[in-house]
Amino acid sequence: MRIALYQPEIAGNVGAILRLSACLGVPVDIIDPCGFAFSDKKLRRSGMDYAEQVDIMRHADWAAFRSIVPGRLVLMSSKATDLIGSFQFVPGDTLLMGQESAGVPDAVRASCDAAVRIPMAPGLRSFNIAVATGIALFEGLRQTEALPSG
Repeated sequence: MRIALYQPEIAGNVGAILRLSACLGVPVDIIDPCGFAFSDKKLRRSGMDYAEQVDIMRHADWAAFRSIVPGRLVLMSSKATDLIGSFQFVPGDTLLMGQESAGVPDAVRASCDAAVRIPMAPGLRSFNIAVATGIALFEGLRQTEALPSG
């Protein structure tokens, strides 16, 4: 399983996701452009020293990412109709997280194999991207029996 971040905008969120990835042993793909300098202090502070332990691959754009990442692409979206609790993850899935402010463009959405949402209380817009990534990644790893044993 992998995490892919589509043109992330907030360094602190990316840092938190890198820390999550390190703790769960999952690689991260970052699809440029980012909305911040990758050397940003907020990225370092939120990722702490965990970021150095993550397998990070940067991609120049969407086409570069799609040309080399194998497996199913599962978009996590507050607009999806399929709920995470009834979705069946498989080993090799890549969880795609959109931009904090805009999600993903329609062309990116259309190229995904599935779109899944995390249920939440009525009237609320969305989870923080790092929180949503944690929920989705844990569920995917749990279903595929790939959680760390420690």
